[in-house]
Amino acid sequence: MKPRTLAAAAANLLTATALAFGAGAYAASQHAHEHQHGAPALKLNAGKKWAGDEPLRQSMTSIRDAVDAKLPAVHRGKLSAAQYDALGEEIDAQIARIVQNCKLEPEADEVLHGILATMIEGNETLQGKNAKAKRSAGVVQVVHSLEQYGRYFEHPGWKAPKGGH
Repeated sequence: MKPRTLAAAAANLLTATALAFGAGAYAASQHAHEHQHGAPALKLNAGKKWAGDEPLRQSMTSIRDAVDAKLPAVHRGKLSAAQYDALGEEIDAQIARIVQNCKLEPEADEVLHGILATMIEGNETLQGKNAKAKRSAGVVQVVHSLEQYGRYFEHPGWKAPKGGH
């Protein structure tokens, strides 16, 4: 997906998520939209990982745990459409929480939004919104975004799910 198209898709999903979760989340989606100027470059903070905060760590842990619990069934081709949908809804809820509670410094925020854009795109695929891709490919993309998060943000004890590739 082209960077501008990806940014638009991310903004649209965040707005839809915000509408589903109420006015507070809508304000959060507006915050996210402010940062959608094309896909931001993922970079370290002068060679070090960016500082995160507790709400970010909690939500990313929740996403990781939800994905990790479903990976064996994904690999066996045994995850039902309803289970993919439920996983997608959990990821949507956690992304909305991340955006709503975003209090990172601007450069870290930009890197985070680049990671979230990848996650949102994968989440749309795993929810069956991309007719040209298998739902399992969306899970792989979400796992990739979790790997990126671990590469660019401080999170003591962080481990991305294994076997997403």
